[in-house]
Amino acid sequence: MLNFSAIPAELHAPAQRYWDQFEAAVQSQNLPHPRDLLPSSVAADEFFRQLTRAFVASEFIAKTVAQRPPYLIELVQSGSLFEAQTDAHLEAFAAAVNACNTDAELDKCLRQQRQMAMIRIIWRDLNRVADMREVTAELSRFADKSILLAAEFHYRALEKMYGTPIGRESNLAQPFMVLGMGKLGAGELNVSSDIDLIFTFPEGGETNHASRAISNQEFFIKLGQKLIKSLDTVTADGFVFRVDMRLRPHGQSGALAMSFVGMEDYYQTQGREWERYAMIKARTVAMAGGEGQIAARKLLGKMLQPFTYRQYIDFSAIESLREMKGLIARQVQRKGMNLDVKLGEGGIREVEFVVQVFQLIRGGRDARLRKRKVPVLLPFLEQENYLPPGAGSALLEAYIFLRNTEHAIQGYQDKQTQSLPVDPIGQLRLAWVMGFENWDSFFETLSRYRHCVNAEFKAVIAAPDEEVSVDQKAVSFWLGLWEGSLQGEDAIHALEARDIEGAAALIKNLADLRESRTVLSMQASGRTRLDAFIPRLLLMLLQEAQRGKLPLTIAEAFARVIPLIEAIARRSAYLVLLVENPTAIQQLITLCSASPWIADQLAQYPALLDELLTPESLYAPPDKDLLRDELRRDVLRLNWDDLEGHMEALRYFRSAHALRVSASEVTGALPLMKVSDYLTWIAEVVLEHVLNLGWEHMVERHGRPRRSDGSVDTAPDFVIVGYGKLGGIELGHGSDLDLVFIHNADANLSTDGERAIDNITFYTRLGQRIIHVLNTYTPSGKLYEVDMRLRPSGNSGLLVSSLAAFEKYQANEAWTWEHQALVRARVVAGSAALGEEFEQVRQRILTRERDLDKLRADVSDMRRKMREQLGSESKAKNSAVNAAKTPVLFNLKQDAGGIVDIEFMVQYAALAWASKAPGIIRYTDNIRILGSLEEAGLLDAQSVAHLIAAYKAYRSTGHRLALQRQEAVLEGDNHFLTERAQVTALWQQLIDHN
Repeated sequence: MLNFSAIPAELHAPAQRYWDQFEAAVQSQNLPHPRDLLPSSVAADEFFRQLTRAFVASEFIAKTVAQRPPYLIELVQSGSLFEAQTDAHLEAFAAAVNACNTDAELDKCLRQQRQMAMIRIIWRDLNRVADMREVTAELSRFADKSILLAAEFHYRALEKMYGTPIGRESNLAQPFMVLGMGKLGAGELNVSSDIDLIFTFPEGGETNHASRAISNQEFFIKLGQKLIKSLDTVTADGFVFRVDMRLRPHGQSGALAMSFVGMEDYYQTQGREWERYAMIKARTVAMAGGEGQIAARKLLGKMLQPFTYRQYIDFSAIESLREMKGLIARQVQRKGMNLDVKLGEGGIREVEFVVQVFQLIRGGRDARLRKRKVPVLLPFLEQENYLPPGAGSALLEAYIFLRNTEHAIQGYQDKQTQSLPVDPIGQLRLAWVMGFENWDSFFETLSRYRHCVNAEFKAVIAAPDEEVSVDQKAVSFWLGLWEGSLQGEDAIHALEARDIEGAAALIKNLADLRESRTVLSMQASGRTRLDAFIPRLLLMLLQEAQRGKLPLTIAEAFARVIPLIEAIARRSAYLVLLVENPTAIQQLITLCSASPWIADQLAQYPALLDELLTPESLYAPPDKDLLRDELRRDVLRLNWDDLEGHMEALRYFRSAHALRVSASEVTGALPLMKVSDYLTWIAEVVLEHVLNLGWEHMVERHGRPRRSDGSVDTAPDFVIVGYGKLGGIELGHGSDLDLVFIHNADANLSTDGERAIDNITFYTRLGQRIIHVLNTYTPSGKLYEVDMRLRPSGNSGLLVSSLAAFEKYQANEAWTWEHQALVRARVVAGSAALGEEFEQVRQRILTRERDLDKLRADVSDMRRKMREQLGSESKAKNSAVNAAKTPVLFNLKQDAGGIVDIEFMVQYAALAWASKAPGIIRYTDNIRILGSLEEAGLLDAQSVAHLIAAYKAYRSTGHRLALQRQEAVLEGDNHFLTERAQVTALWQQLIDHN
């Protein structure tokens, strides 16, 4: 009956022997033959082809079926041998277990069900009817169900003996929870895997039995012991799953079951790096008994997440994984396990390490990295450029081949081994199962895949000095200088011999840092990391200076980095980040030497060091849509009610992109206009999110505002209007935001929630919430400084105005300077429909006929007052400098011929001529308004060109000074003489010509 065609002759005999035993047993026990039970969809020839392949490739299947023919008969008769696993299969499994009345019956039933499940799954795997992902998923679901059914059975039995475990705080019945770790947790169980489990329960307390009450912990330890016995013990019927409990808190010496409080305390105070690695794959695979299971599952996940995933970029994970891999490599070498497809070089574990290093480093920031399955994550890592192009797909192909090889090895005898066979028959069998004619061709392909895996693994996890050629002799010299073993004249001579200027200053800086309280109080591990970083920093400073890429002396550049070093000394994961990434050190030097402002930002927010890892994104800022996508991804892990989490995410987002734009600016990668665009887009994207955040909070508390037609606001009928630099798309580094809030709600109606409030109060509180999110100081600082004084009636006016009230104020009460401000006003976030209505109001106000003499007088008067209060002459007077002398300072913004003169002329022209040329107020930025004035024939081309050139030159200089931590004030009377003269002449022509 067996079909041995295309099967090597050396493999025929054992399969035929087991088949003969099976047929003899069928005949002697008067059982139906499988060929007579085949479903109509399965041809006899195909069945025997699959049967022969299964018997040849798996001694486990052949031997088990020969000894227990009913297993195969039932699988064929039910048709499940030829089907993917379904809920119906698992329900039938549950029905069989629930019919058991004793522990012995349960154990026997579980083992019989397991044997049939393994026959079916291995059969389908070896015949390639199911692919690797389906095989591992089915094994995992079967394991989940086995654990759940056994736990529920024993929970009920113990409940009868001791009562129900009741939580001390909640007074609720407590569920028994099983965390699956490793491949079970990931849903990737292999065909003969053990299962790594951790038992837990929400609360302490005791059971509610009248006379035999025990503590909850005792109850759940008893339950855990019974569960392990039911799954792990080998009987005449075999076993279900080998159970490994060593990953629980405190390992073998720890309690078998622990409450959430105990778990949290352990991981917060004693959790080790390898336990973080293990916890990545943790999944609640079963919950038995009790109440509030869904809430308990969520609470457990929330409790474990901060331990597993750090909020900062954590490169210390690489050190830990490197050490773990080193231990494994030594074990492999010691035990001669080089042929192990899991632990050997280029094996399954190295693929897992590649994935998990990115999860540990960045999973706290990027929730998408928290998936558990390797085949899901590898394409994602390549797509998001964590892995180079082609690496993710190559690793996935290798991983599938390695896992199929592992299954072929284990499926032969249902043994937990990953070692390649060394006997010729075993090698031939494995090669044949994997689709190869002989062992050599199989081994050549396997070796190619393992080489690919090992190369990618080394690229990701190799020590930094392995990746980059580092002059160890030079590092030793700088280490001696840093540690102080090279001092005094010897040190100065050694530095001067290397053409280093300011040798004495550098030595003093090193000594001061080395002897500072911050460094002296460092823990040993942190000090080791600092001692690795400082010499590499100094060496790279020298190399950059020798290449002519250091605008400062080495001593000056090092001094700029010192505040950052002091800031990260006690958070040494950042030191690891720098040591592990020489590119990051190079970018650190480039940016800090170019701008003390950037150096300050990095010292204040060390998390921004992550941005230095990818120069391609550091110097290539995204557009607004990509910014939106990035922020959406950053907050993906956060619930709307997690205000603190959102505030921190927003602050990092804003700071990271501020760093990117400043880096692009100081290196010349981004021109002035693009810098302002980018800074403005950042603010707009932040405001959009803050508005949504405030809206979700208010709706949760009070419901949605009602409308007069009986409907409710499904989105905010509210806009944020940007004025000043935000409105004019001209934000600079550190600019505050001039905002006005406008709503369009019905003032006589209220919200539809249980705690209803009137619509006006709703939108007023929404405005307050927005300001709170933007203005509040957190550990990461303030998001933006907000100025609301441009709203109707200024500080004495309502925080939020209706559109009608806004228009009424602008038409009847606003001062000229408020209409000047309106020229630059535009909606930056909120309702598109209300935004259009606002723009119509703006157009109506700005296109009104005006008394030009009065307008010129108002503009001139306001400008004079500002110059007197804020210009350099006023500062000179306050400093008792003789005002009659020619000014030696030029305030780029406030002095005559400066930025504000240009802005006021633009605003004057818009207000004066918009009534006859409405197109000039279509835009809100000065450059495009000037262009519109030229197009309309209201200003000549030469005047417009002069104003635009001066405006760009002033702003570019202002930006550069800001990055140097300097005020926008120039010393001397020789700056921008031509530009100032041209701007002043046009001012006289337009405004002060009387």
